[in-house]
Amino acid sequence: MSLALGRQVEISSVHLRALPQPGFQFENFVVHDDPAFSAEPVLRASEATAALRLTSLFRGRLEIARLDLTEPSLNLVRSTQGNWNLESLLERAAKTPVAPTSKARTETRSGFPYIQGDDGRINFKFGAEKKAFAFTEADFSFWQESEDSWGMRLKARPVRTDFNLSDTGIVRVNGSWRRAASVRETPIEFALQWDRGQLGQLSKLLYGNDKLWRGTASINGTLKGTPADLKIDAEASIQDFRRYDINGGDPLRLVAQCSAHYGSIDRTFSQLACRAPIGTGVLALEGSVQVTASPRAYDLALIAQNVPVQSLVDLAKHVKKNLPDDLVAHGRLDADFRFLPKTESKQNASAWKGGGELSGVAIGSGSNGTEMILGRIPFTISPREPRLSGANRGFIRSSAAKSDGPGIDIGPFNVALGRQTPAVARAWISRSGYQFGVQGDADLQRLLRTANTIGIPSLKSPAEGSARVDLRVAGTWAFNPPGVVGSVQLQSIRAEVRGLAAPLGIAAATISLRRDQVDVHNLSASLGGSAWRGSLAFPRPCALAGDCPILFDLHVDQLSTHQLAQFFDPNTAKRPWYRFLSPSQQGQSYLATLRASGKLSADKVLVHKLSANRVSATLDLDRGQLRLSDLRGEVLGGKHLGEWQANFTVNPPQYSGNGMFEGVALPHLAAAMQDNWITGIARGTYHVTASGLNVTQLASSVSGDLHVEAFDGSLPHVTLAEGGGSLHLHSFIGKFQLRDGILSIDQGKLVTAGGIYRVSGTASFSRNIDLQLLRENGRGFVVAGTLASPRVTAASETRAALKP
Repeated sequence: MSLALGRQVEISSVHLRALPQPGFQFENFVVHDDPAFSAEPVLRASEATAALRLTSLFRGRLEIARLDLTEPSLNLVRSTQGNWNLESLLERAAKTPVAPTSKARTETRSGFPYIQGDDGRINFKFGAEKKAFAFTEADFSFWQESEDSWGMRLKARPVRTDFNLSDTGIVRVNGSWRRAASVRETPIEFALQWDRGQLGQLSKLLYGNDKLWRGTASINGTLKGTPADLKIDAEASIQDFRRYDINGGDPLRLVAQCSAHYGSIDRTFSQLACRAPIGTGVLALEGSVQVTASPRAYDLALIAQNVPVQSLVDLAKHVKKNLPDDLVAHGRLDADFRFLPKTESKQNASAWKGGGELSGVAIGSGSNGTEMILGRIPFTISPREPRLSGANRGFIRSSAAKSDGPGIDIGPFNVALGRQTPAVARAWISRSGYQFGVQGDADLQRLLRTANTIGIPSLKSPAEGSARVDLRVAGTWAFNPPGVVGSVQLQSIRAEVRGLAAPLGIAAATISLRRDQVDVHNLSASLGGSAWRGSLAFPRPCALAGDCPILFDLHVDQLSTHQLAQFFDPNTAKRPWYRFLSPSQQGQSYLATLRASGKLSADKVLVHKLSANRVSATLDLDRGQLRLSDLRGEVLGGKHLGEWQANFTVNPPQYSGNGMFEGVALPHLAAAMQDNWITGIARGTYHVTASGLNVTQLASSVSGDLHVEAFDGSLPHVTLAEGGGSLHLHSFIGKFQLRDGILSIDQGKLVTAGGIYRVSGTASFSRNIDLQLLRENGRGFVVAGTLASPRVTAASETRAALKP
């Protein structure tokens, strides 16, 4: 065997076998490689069975008819000079005068054995580097067909040793070659088939990572000629091609046929011709590629003829997420690109040249209610990203798709967005990514529907109005969503908001879209019968409203609880205004999902008949939990500072507040109660809690503490002596407690001209009072009845005068 192969052969043990056919059984069968290629064996098998040719025994010699290898391991090595370790074996076999494997019985020469391996492995090594790529489950056979030709068969599964791959498909090779003086001149004829390979597994096999494409790939090809001039024909197809996260839709099949001549001397693919039918059109690639040049030399032409735009849209629906399923298109694509070699390029470097156009383009979606008539869209190869000016000066490079050389400059072209003058668009496609820019006037609904139609997620808002846009969309060819930056100027917007009874009106606003944040400036809006102005900011991207906190600085001219009661109730006018964050019967209010914080100020706030001026607060809203801190305002002629909280996530909602006030003019309080029952100036502090869904529940649940100091006042309805005037108070200090609708005081102190009194008693929300004013000696007065008509009696049951 060593003499026949020209390689060292080792066998650990040999066993003679008589049945079913005389022969030998070898253990640890090893064929060493040429040391110039590798120190590893070229072939290794744990077991090998050699069956003897019976006719040779009658001639007195041993002749192997068949050699079966069990789980063989074959190492194919390519040297740095480009030679393979099997070349010398093939040349030696071609020069050895042996008879064909199926020789006639009268043939006296030794016959070439039929060599077969089952469940083997084929490894590849380039120089000193052993590749991760290999064939497993390999069944192969090798024989001599005739005097001058040999044949072989191979069936195997391609794998990578560094990954666990299971769906890479099956490779089948059938072929033959004829005797020649050298390997380069050997006539060969091979048929290759690679089918049932899954794209995700194949991309991991070839590139080392999953490119996230899905589908079943098949390749069929033939090789005919000599290595010096080899004719190659191949057909490749992908069934159900799609992106990994896109399911549904009609199956898409991609097909291409290619032919070429390969010369091993100069390692050049010449007469390259590939055709891919696309609908009623065709995409063709022609030219040559020389792989020995550094960099590789190309002379190619890429031609698209009468390619339907609908076919491009169908492809886009399988590679771009968020495109509507019913997206349809009209028009055709024609293009002619040339990749010129260095000698023909003006820049003395290989470069793409050429261009084309999309003609009669119209795109529409029934589900989005859009139809875009785009007409003619020209494009051309440009060596660098264009510097746009004029109507497209806002279209600038995005760092998400940095230009890295030549690309396709598309447009400019018009896009009708529902206004009298169409917007102007332009696009740029390069090897690393893409950019798209649009500038002009747009109807807001048309703009949002158009964005959804071309796969850019946008709010499905019922807002109506107009906008002036200057937007740029940029992304890479990875699967990350594209980024949208630029500005939008809103005008006369009217929007319905879930949970609000009346629409939100935006007279004007400027929206700046940055990569990580949205800023709203110069906001002028109407909401709840009030005029609002200010600014907003929130992070992006943001899938749900509750996921991203909104920062704001807003000012309103006037807020009224009466208007809020009507505004925040879409179903019934009896729903209290303070329930605007609670779920309605139709579902959760939009405001109940928000997270927001910022400054809120108002020129005037009306709470029933109580008015507050120049009110400001820091507001924090977190999914139904509201907090107003640093709540300042001018109330009843004085000043207020406090903090209020409300929790609308529980049932019934809970409220709490505390604060202080000073300089309050008590006549203003009396006027708000429509009864001039008190005068003077007051200050104090308070803490109050309540819960409920209506006024009755709130009134029954409210509780709190109130500490009041009043000065230089009077009680016009009260007199403590016959014929005396109204009760004048120099000062009053008291701590009130509010429980179950009753306001009680235990240790109040009243200083009058007639003396100092200790005040105790109760008062109710119905304005009934029962108070005692006692001096240190135990004498004093009882004030009972109503706040408007009190009855004053002596504490010793002596009646005092009641001023009419």
